[in-house]
Amino acid sequence: MTLVRRAFYLVFGLALLAGSALVMADIIVNPGVNVRSLSAASLRNIYTLRQTSWPGGQAIVVFVLPDDHPAHEAFTKEKLGLYPYRLRQIWDRLSYSGMARAPIEVKDEKELRARVRATPGAIGYLNQNAGKDTRHDGIKTITLE
Repeated sequence: MTLVRRAFYLVFGLALLAGSALVMADIIVNPGVNVRSLSAASLRNIYTLRQTSWPGGQAIVVFVLPDDHPAHEAFTKEKLGLYPYRLRQIWDRLSYSGMARAPIEVKDEKELRARVRATPGAIGYLNQNAGKDTRHDGIKTITLE
């Protein structure tokens, strides 16, 4: 392998790492949700519309940002292990077939925060920097197990 090609791969790899490290996502829920943490599998099941209720039976209401939003891209890649376009394909297939309702898309993190706060059973995500102090905002941040 030539030196130029090695340098290219090194720079490309570092750019990918730096890009994914810049925007990280926090998972937020309505304060009425009796969950403090979720497994990665449960989170993925919620966002792929396989799990529709919280333990205890409360319906899950999923809020998402637009597919091209940096927090959405970070969330889907980091937390779900999916690309945004792949997640959209899953939602479209399930909603068009009548098997599930697609998540509710909001325009920005401010609206997402407000909708999660106001909707019982709601789940969403924020840019990690945007979700730092959620205790006083009427939402709670949960962790992955």
